[in-house]
Parts: sequence; C-alpha cells; structure tokens
Amino acid sequence: MSWFADLGLLGLFIGTFLAATIFPFSSDALYLAILAATKDPVGCLIVGTLGNWCGSVFTYWIGWLGKWEWIEKYLKIKEETLRKQKRHIDRYGVWLALACWIPVIGDIFALALGFYKARPFLCIVLMLIGKFARFLAWNMIYGLF
Repeated sequence: MSWFADLGLLGLFIGTFLAATIFPFSSDALYLAILAATKDPVGCLIVGTLGNWCGSVFTYWIGWLGKWEWIEKYLKIKEETLRKQKRHIDRYGVWLALACWIPVIGDIFALALGFYKARPFLCIVLMLIGKFARFLAWNMIYGLF
C-alpha cells in the first residue's frame, strides 16, 4: 500500500479504484494515509470518491456482462453468494447501491446489482453518493472539514 501512497493523489485514485473491484484491501486505510500525507481534504475527497466510484461502476458492469461460470472461475464468488444477494436486491432494490462503500460486501453488492440488471443510471448515481459520503465522513473524523 505504500507504493500507492508514494504516488499521492494518483496513487489514491488507482488504489481506491482497485479496492472497489475484486482486490481485497482497504481503501479507507489508503485514504487516511494519503489524507495525512497531503493535508489536502478537497483533493483527497474528490480523487478518492472518483476512484472508488469508478471501481464500483466497473464491478457493476462486470456483473452486468457476467455469466455464472465467469464469476465463479475468475472472481471466486460462488453462485450461492450471488443468489443470497438476490434477496437483498429484491428487498432494497437500487437503494442497495448506497451500501457499495462497505468493505468486502459492498463489492458483492455492486456485482450482484449488475448481474441482476438493477437500473444502471440510478445504481451508478447512488454508488457515487455513498462513496462521497464515506470519504466525507473520514475527512470530518480526521478533522479536516
């Protein structure tokens, strides 16, 4: 993760993008490290939000285009995991996209929303709102807003 931090805001974008896909690491830890190093709350908020949002949108589209076999083989997500997410999607609909910021399960939410063809535009907008709120909260906790 220090490699991303060494790149500053570019590293933040790359790292938060990858963390919102299938790569299991914490975008929160990276965000806080770069926020502390740069002391640039606005830049970090914009770049971190955009990177993490783009990663979730990418994951959503992987789900949209995906097939059971691909998802299980390449993403190591079992069919039963996606079937469980169907209950959440049936219950909460596109509003589940607001929770795509949650570590680990948020990536599965994004994939499942795409796989089950939840409304793309609304999902993408709600993902953006959730990602922004998450990083804004970190700025506020850190005391920079």
